[in-house]
Amino acid sequence: MRVVRTKSTTCFGFLPAATLLAVLAVPHPVQGAGRPDRIQPWAENPRFWQYKGEPVFLLGGSKDDNLFQIPDLAEHLDAIRAAGGNYIRNTMSDRKDGGFEVYAFHRRDDGKYDLDRWNEEYWRRFENMLRWTHQRGIIVQIEVFDRFDYSRDHWPPHPYNPANNVNYTYDQSGFAPEYPDHPGRNRQPFFFTTPKQRNNTVVLPYQQRFVDKMLSYTLRYDHVLYCIDNETSGEEAWATYWAEYLRRRAEEAGKRICITQMWDAWDLKSEQHRRTLDHPERYDFADVSQNNHQRGQTHWDNFQWARYYVAETPRPLNTVKTYGADGGRHGNTRNGLERWWLHVMGGAASARFHRPDSGLGLSPPAAGSIRAARKLESLVKFWDVEPANHLLADLDKNEAYLTARPGEAYLLFFPDGGTVSLDLTGHPGRYELRWVDPGTGEWAAREQLAGGGRVPIRAPGRGNWAAAIVRTDR
Repeated sequence: MRVVRTKSTTCFGFLPAATLLAVLAVPHPVQGAGRPDRIQPWAENPRFWQYKGEPVFLLGGSKDDNLFQIPDLAEHLDAIRAAGGNYIRNTMSDRKDGGFEVYAFHRRDDGKYDLDRWNEEYWRRFENMLRWTHQRGIIVQIEVFDRFDYSRDHWPPHPYNPANNVNYTYDQSGFAPEYPDHPGRNRQPFFFTTPKQRNNTVVLPYQQRFVDKMLSYTLRYDHVLYCIDNETSGEEAWATYWAEYLRRRAEEAGKRICITQMWDAWDLKSEQHRRTLDHPERYDFADVSQNNHQRGQTHWDNFQWARYYVAETPRPLNTVKTYGADGGRHGNTRNGLERWWLHVMGGAASARFHRPDSGLGLSPPAAGSIRAARKLESLVKFWDVEPANHLLADLDKNEAYLTARPGEAYLLFFPDGGTVSLDLTGHPGRYELRWVDPGTGEWAAREQLAGGGRVPIRAPGRGNWAAAIVRTDR
C-alpha cells in the first residue's frame, strides 16, 4: 500500500484543540469541567453508575442500533421512559438498513462525497438525540465505529470508499473496492490506520475529523458514555489509540468522560476481554455484551468470573446488547429474557435488550421486564445486594438465581418456575415475599416468611418469575 502524506497529519486531525474549545464555549445548560453531575462510576460502589450525584441502575430496550437516525425518535424515547428505561445504545452508524438513514458527509451535485464537508442533517439528528435523551434522563452509550458499516454490501456505497469521494484514490488510501468477508475477520484497512498499525496518514485524519465533530456535540452534555467499536475483533493498538484520543480531546476541552471497548469474543475469560479488564487506567468500564451468546448457568458463571476478576479495581460492567428473540439468529425470546435477568441479578451496571430481531427491543416482554425490575428496585436497590447463589439449596442447574444482603433483603429470579430453599439460618425474623411477573411487569402474590432456617420458595407457576424478600421486623 502506498500512503500519501497530507498537510493534515497531526494527531488531532482537522479540528485543532483551540477550535474544539471555541465550539464548546457556546453557552449550554449542562457543560462544565469536571461536573459532579456527569455519568461516572459511583463513588460509594464503583460497580454501578452515578448520575447527578445519585446512584443509578441503567435499564433499557430499543428498536434500532443507530437510534439517532430513526424518524420517530422522540416518541420512542417517551416509550422507553414510560417502561422505566433510562439507557440506550447509539451507534454512529449510517448504513441504510431502514431506508431513512443518511451519511455524515456532504454529497455533491455529481453524486460524489466530499469528506471535508458535512451533511448537516446527520448531525442535526444526532444533536436532537442528545438533547432529547438529556431532557428525559436517559443515558446514551455511543459506539463510535461499527465494523459492519465498512464491509460486504455496506462498503460499495459508503463515502469512505474511494469510488464515492473526491478526497483520495484506492492507491492513496490503501482501500479495495470490496470487502466481502464477515467483518469479524478484520480484513478492512479502515481499522488499521493508527500510527502503531499501518500509519495511514491519508485516512486517519478523516477519522479524527469525524470523532472531533462528534465530540463537539457530546462534550456539551453529561449523560454520554463512549464505546469505541461494536463487538470488534480488531487489534489492541486500534482500541488503545482511540481510547487515548477520546480522553485527550475531552481533557483539552476541560471534560472528563468514561470510555470502553466492546470485544467480540463470546468467552469473557478470553485474551480479548483482558485488554479491557486489565486496564482500568485506560477503560473506565467494560462492556461484556458478548456474554449474551452464552446461556443459563454458563452465562451466570462467566459473568461472575468477570465480576470477580475486576474485584481489586471494581468498575461498571455494562451489557448494552442482550440477544435472543423468537425468529432471530441468537436464541429465542426465553433466552433473551433469561440473559437479561441473569445480568440484572448478577451485578451488572446496565442491561439493555438488543434491537429486533436479534433481541427483544422494546417489545411487550422487554418492557414488562424493565417495569418488573423497577418494581423490585423500589423495595431493594440492586447496588445494596451481592450475588449469593450459595444461599440456595435443593437447586437444579439453571433453576434459580439469587442476589442478597443476608438477613435484610433478597432478590430472586426463576427462569422457568421451580422450588428452592433459601438459607435464612442465623437470620431469624419476619420477611415479606413479593412476586412480580416479568411478562407483564405487574405485582403478583405476597407471602409472609419466618427466618431462622431453610425456607422453601416456590414460584407461582412456569415461566419467568422474580421476587423481592425483605425483612419487616426491624
